[in-house]
Amino acid sequence: MVSSPNWRPGKRVAIVGGGPGSISSGLALIQRGYDVKIFERQPECKAIGGAVLLSTPVLAILRCYGLSLDNVGAYTVTSFANKQGLERVKLPFNAEVEKRMGIKGWHYGVLRSSIFKKMLELVPEGVIHANHEFTSYTERDDGIDISFANGQQLTADILIGADGIRSKVSRQAFGEPHLFHTGIRLWLAWCDHIPGIPDNHGVISHDWQYQASFFPMLHEGKPGFEWWVVEPSWDGKPVPDDPKEHLTGILKDWAQPMPRFLEATDFKTQVYRWEIFNRPSMKKWSAGRVVCVGDAVHPVSPYAAYGMGMAIEDGYFLAKALDGVDLRDSLAVSAAFEIYEDQRVDYVNHNMEFARFLGRMFHSVPRPLANIRDLIFDYTPVLSHFLGKGYLKKAEEETLSLKELQVT
Repeated sequence: MVSSPNWRPGKRVAIVGGGPGSISSGLALIQRGYDVKIFERQPECKAIGGAVLLSTPVLAILRCYGLSLDNVGAYTVTSFANKQGLERVKLPFNAEVEKRMGIKGWHYGVLRSSIFKKMLELVPEGVIHANHEFTSYTERDDGIDISFANGQQLTADILIGADGIRSKVSRQAFGEPHLFHTGIRLWLAWCDHIPGIPDNHGVISHDWQYQASFFPMLHEGKPGFEWWVVEPSWDGKPVPDDPKEHLTGILKDWAQPMPRFLEATDFKTQVYRWEIFNRPSMKKWSAGRVVCVGDAVHPVSPYAAYGMGMAIEDGYFLAKALDGVDLRDSLAVSAAFEIYEDQRVDYVNHNMEFARFLGRMFHSVPRPLANIRDLIFDYTPVLSHFLGKGYLKKAEEETLSLKELQVT
């Protein structure tokens, strides 16, 4: 039996998974006086993958946990362009958001492992329990019994599933996830700083079937770049034997500086490949004393540039909804979960579905329709309208609603 003196009935929160959504949930709940245990199936919690973009609300949440934003990343002016380098859209900064949040810009590039390490440093000793693979739970009127593959058991008041896209918690609570391939493959890479590329500027560029993009980032306080390529794919598509040769073929005629990243990158240690899977949008993320965050209920396409950030936000909003609740009271717990879902489900589903739409639009349209699409994006404000209404407007509204995180 997993036990400790700080495990008070009415305060007991068990979290399965050791990623950013789990750590965010744990930090936010500890701040609100709850007793938290985080269970990771691996020997340690660590971030998988290369670089990531964090937006203003995510940075403000991390700041409220006690994470210093000094030297976390570089603010970025984001442009959309075509393969030849013609700018289609420049995403504007919102002066009111910058003023209220005290954070310049909108997106910050960071290495996933760097920012996750900083998050882990905020977790008190004794909270994380490694080598605990969740197997099942049994719900009772006054609590929930949780079992692990190593034979350990635990009784908690609530269980949070933060165990990723193939979540065992989510599967038991909601059934088969019906994962599906989104039709795209992501190559995500990072490299050290390259002289001559403008600071604080990132570009998301497309030709008729590929996306190639880069952003400045910081890794352990040192400047560098994250860059990535998105290509059409399908479940079971063969993987190239030589990723560098494969990506060189895609980028050989691309506008600078994209081809420069190939030689600056160690393909053995600085490149990650993902087949992108999603699940159908869910309207409920809770069932009884169980609730989920992050990819366990809403895996996000890279077109949202927001997977890690959404999981961090989920944890914050969940803890905020539970603030002051006696977790023995099942009705109060259910009411708090409903508040969390009201604040998050529609917003996150919109971003998830909008990202899937962009993925289909940029990678699944055949020629000659793709050529017509590109002419429209090159010479009309259609793409600007899509991004402004479909992404920025809702994200800025959500950010301005976080009054407790604002500095002015």
